[in-house]
Amino acid sequence: MTASTKTAKSGGTLQLKYVRSAICTPVKHKLVIKGLGFTRLNQVIERPDTAAIRGMVAKVPHLVEIVK
Repeated sequence: MTASTKTAKSGGTLQLKYVRSAICTPVKHKLVIKGLGFTRLNQVIERPDTAAIRGMVAKVPHLVEIVK
């Protein structure tokens, strides 16, 4: 089974990578990072591809990148 087939069956997912520290960022940015579920730098997590998750990523594009 290919990766595209697997994501199509699960409703679509995003792989997100935490690439930059949130140490010197506003509290709201830190809360978004925590809400996404990141615990350490360079961590890759998988989240459902929903409008809420995309909105959270849009708030901190300088800290997070979409891997896939």
